[in-house]
Amino acid sequence: MRNVEETMREKLTEELSPQKLWIENVSHHHAGHAGSPGTGESHFNVTVVSQVFEGMPKVARFRLVHKILKDEMAGPVHAL
Repeated sequence: MRNVEETMREKLTEELSPQKLWIENVSHHHAGHAGSPGTGESHFNVTVVSQVFEGMPKVARFRLVHKILKDEMAGPVHAL
C-alpha cells in the first residue's frame, strides 16, 4: 500500500511532468493540533516547477495542484 506522499508524487508527476518536485511531510509539526488526525500524513509542503505553469497566475497554479490532489485533499490531507 502506498503512502499519501507517494500517491501525491505519482499524481503530480503524471499530470505536470515537473522539472522539480519536492514534497515535505510536515505533519509532525501539527501533531495534537485541531485538524490533525494523528496519522502522520496530513500536512505537506509541496514545491513544483513545471512548464505547465508557464503564463499561469499563482492562484491558478495553486488551484490546479489542488484539483490534481482532490482525493487526498478530501481525505487524509488537511493542509497543503
